[in-house]
Amino acid sequence: MAYNHDMETIIIDIDPQNIDEKSIKKAAELIKKGEVVAFPTETVYGLGANALDANAVQRIFKAKGRPSDNPLIVHIADISMLEDVVTEVPHKARLLMEKFWPGPLTIIMKKHHKIPYEVTAGLDTVGVRMPDNPIALALIRCAGVPIAAPSANLSGLPSPTKPEHVIADMQGRIAAIIAGGSCKVGLESTVLDLSGEEPVLFRPGAITPAMLEDVIGPIKLTSGILKPVELQGAVPSPGMKYKHYSPKARVIVVEGPIDKVPEKILQEAEHYVKDGYKVGIMATEQTRARYKDYDVIVVGNREDPASIAASLFNALRRFDEMGADIVLAEGVEASGLGLAIMNRLIRSAGFNVIYMR
Repeated sequence: MAYNHDMETIIIDIDPQNIDEKSIKKAAELIKKGEVVAFPTETVYGLGANALDANAVQRIFKAKGRPSDNPLIVHIADISMLEDVVTEVPHKARLLMEKFWPGPLTIIMKKHHKIPYEVTAGLDTVGVRMPDNPIALALIRCAGVPIAAPSANLSGLPSPTKPEHVIADMQGRIAAIIAGGSCKVGLESTVLDLSGEEPVLFRPGAITPAMLEDVIGPIKLTSGILKPVELQGAVPSPGMKYKHYSPKARVIVVEGPIDKVPEKILQEAEHYVKDGYKVGIMATEQTRARYKDYDVIVVGNREDPASIAASLFNALRRFDEMGADIVLAEGVEASGLGLAIMNRLIRSAGFNVIYMR
């Protein structure tokens, strides 16, 4: 979608440890006027607008270049705000809210008529969450409306976890960007559908399937978590249908036993270098020494998956900054938080995965 860079974007610096009320009010007034404001959450930066205002929501899609059949998540700051967002709150949803809100869990429920279909991609369900970030909560409270917000990046690029990522993508496209430091989780929220008879996980995140099942019992995992979704029309959750989270470089994931993966990556790297490509390798602390002849970005420690999650999108953006044509990325075990990491990594590669056994 074409977009004219003709808007002056205000950068609002806010310290999450010492929130300036005047700055929050300035951003909230823009939300009330129907403008789009980028803001930090604990997961990634969000691109926010009044979720009750269809015209404002359309500005989000225009700024991102986002397909209109990809729904948005609605962010609230207080349980009472659910009254304008959903028609009913299932018992299992209440249990999960008590346990995980505020936090990186989005719950899909039946939407209220006040939520325009522009938010939900025409669906009668809506995803809702309460972010665990003091700036985000202060902004929503001050605006006095639920805020619809996808990640604050151009559609298809890696999600932004630092203000400079948002500025690079959104300068001139939106009214304001709140610069509020780095996002601690680094991956978008878990999305769980509770609108039907059985709970269905559509997108994995920091709240893992095991954590959910500890609270509400068995859940079903959708088949599209680690492979393409074969659906026509709107999907029930963001991050399902399209190639996502991708740098300009071509990403290839090598997945398998850690004793075999580095050798395969080195073989592939040698092949691409001979063909004249600039190669970058995404490694972990455990394997970094294997790639001493190549440009390596260490994404984290395999024994601490949270470290990988927190820096994954930043690493993908750094490969573009270094001018890589090809990124060869190590896979991780797809369990626990690793499931969310692999969900994002495989999509960033457009499902281009080499499996070692």
